[in-house]
Amino acid sequence: MSGSLRISTDKSELDLAMIHDFLANGSYWAKGIAYETVRKAIDHSLCFGGYVGQAQVAFARVISDFATFANLVDVFVLPAYRGHGYGKQMVQAVMAHPSLQGLRRFMLATSDAHELYRSHGFASPARPETLMEIYKPDIYQAAHR
Repeated sequence: MSGSLRISTDKSELDLAMIHDFLANGSYWAKGIAYETVRKAIDHSLCFGGYVGQAQVAFARVISDFATFANLVDVFVLPAYRGHGYGKQMVQAVMAHPSLQGLRRFMLATSDAHELYRSHGFASPARPETLMEIYKPDIYQAAHR
């Protein structure tokens, strides 16, 4: 199930149902996320779809002010399409995007793809003591209770 990957930032091409299904049921970071939450997040982000033929097989989303800061989130390749370098191509496309150049800080969070992101210049925070967060890992599951 491989072929050449075409990457687009055209939101009209995105397969919202597939993206939602993967995030809600196949990811560890957005388990249980509502469809409307995914739609709203996509509406307010720079999105990258990866396509083999007519099928969307990969996705990445960037939250940014396009001047000083960006946060890379929701990067995935569907399981049947992994092992072909599509994840690397997606991150390359994100990092090369003209609107994401010259930023002071580009962040992401990952539990399992450190080597992929290191190869694109990401590193552990230089000064982690300066970073703070409000983290609610079970927020999407709590919405269903």
